[in-house]
Amino acid sequence: MASADQLKALLKSHIEGDEAHFFSVAMQVAAHEAKVGHGKLAEDLRAMIDAAKVRRSTHPTNRNLIPIAQPRGELAGLLEVSYPKFHLSDMILEQSVENRLKRIIKELRNFGKIREHGLQPRRKLLLVGPSGTGKTLTASVLAGELGIPLFVVRLDALITKYMGETAAKLRQIFDAVRDVRGIYFFDEFDAIGSQRGLANDVGEIRRILNSFLQMIEQDNSTSLIIAATNHPEILDYALYRRFDDVVEYGLPGTAQIIAVLKNRLTGFSKPINSWEHVARIAAGLSYADITRAAESSIKDAIIHDRDVVTEEEVRSNLEERKAFRTRNTSSG
Repeated sequence: MASADQLKALLKSHIEGDEAHFFSVAMQVAAHEAKVGHGKLAEDLRAMIDAAKVRRSTHPTNRNLIPIAQPRGELAGLLEVSYPKFHLSDMILEQSVENRLKRIIKELRNFGKIREHGLQPRRKLLLVGPSGTGKTLTASVLAGELGIPLFVVRLDALITKYMGETAAKLRQIFDAVRDVRGIYFFDEFDAIGSQRGLANDVGEIRRILNSFLQMIEQDNSTSLIIAATNHPEILDYALYRRFDDVVEYGLPGTAQIIAVLKNRLTGFSKPINSWEHVARIAAGLSYADITRAAESSIKDAIIHDRDVVTEEEVRSNLEERKAFRTRNTSSG
């Protein structure tokens, strides 16, 4: 049974509305019951806690409330929290990618129902593709769609030169994954997920990767773990089977380019007659590059007190972005 201190902590956290601490203590009680041989009770407690987390984050009356999940102590330096309001409709994607994200959202909205049948929803995702194709925005969109906080892992604070320190910090992050339901986003994941046999690899990086592999495999929380990389070719092969789904992002095609431009230039683009011609110029650019080119055209119009942008201005800004990309690619 729960100790006197645990009972007091449960009551105190409930009175103060500290959900994260309440769930943390409750999980400690479940762990204690498992340790003393009360396996069925421990399993029931964990199931109740998981169900409560899911109901709390998906209940319609809670979606507009300001969450209280602020990282504290050392975690405050490892995680940056935000509460995005983006939705899938805010993204322009290839249909295949959009369909996969819709399926992931549906599974996560039916988290409890799926688990009741002994199955797991997709909640460990690896996003791969060139820079500027929507990987980071996807993490924000999933947080917005599910009404849960987005925790971005600060790799600069996570990775240190001291042996064992990074693994200890990683353990703290995975404890938070267990205790506070949210999306935990590892951007530029190749920094810790590179192949263990690379020639320039060092022992500490191998230990970090081994720790991550162990922790993500053991994780059975209600949180989402999302990793993103522009360089999937250097990821360790063992990583791929730890993720429930790998979503590949590509550069936009003609239809997506036109959609991005029309969406961003709304109210400013009446003189543009040939969207297809403009799209041909933008071929090879990322969604982010195209958005920046459109915004540069709008700023030019605003500065010169004009209500519209010309096709020539849009083409010029797209060509400028392409030249910039070409220079940086060739120099790299």
